[in-house]
Amino acid sequence: MIILTDAMNDIPECTPSPRQAILATQRWLEKAVIGLNLCPFAKAVHAKRQIRYAVSDARNAEELRQDLVAELHLLHEATPDDIDTTLLIHPWALNDFLDYNDFLDTADAALEALGLDGEIQIASFHPQYQFADAPADDIANYTNRSPYPILHLLREASIDRAVAAFPDASEIFERNIETMRQLGQDGWRSLDVDASAPPRQVTRKERKS
Repeated sequence: MIILTDAMNDIPECTPSPRQAILATQRWLEKAVIGLNLCPFAKAVHAKRQIRYAVSDARNAEELRQDLVAELHLLHEATPDDIDTTLLIHPWALNDFLDYNDFLDTADAALEALGLDGEIQIASFHPQYQFADAPADDIANYTNRSPYPILHLLREASIDRAVAAFPDASEIFERNIETMRQLGQDGWRSLDVDASAPPRQVTRKERKS
């Protein structure tokens, strides 16, 4: 079941509430992603209110897969002017990064089964996000750390247009790492967008970008 800010009746009794999860995600987007310019394409869709914030109340991988499929259908059928991108927040499923990382293969398989591979792609954000071969406390990991686990659904066409308008798109990843190194742990904490769970040592398998 997907819960939105305008559909708060009959929500599960849990902490955080769906509204809190969305507000925390919006704060992270504004202060970290946009504020630090980690994604130069995010500001425009945020300003135009073209981001859909959906909260899944899934408690396991299968329930989350069902919600993901529903959101993929919705994004595919919507016009970009209405919904350009979707943040599927799932606070109560896959809080362990290893489990989340394994689920990304399931997410890609769902995308392909719907025939949307090449039209939509799925990016990953997690409170315990860790790049392969990076120490758990490496500040570089924070480029992809969010308050709650998130599956970010993006239109390939929108990505292509954004990249074409940004001449140094290939340098974004390296620039973000440098931004985080200059910010440091104290600087990140000052943003007040800390992850909802402490990092743990994992070995993340390499995934295609």
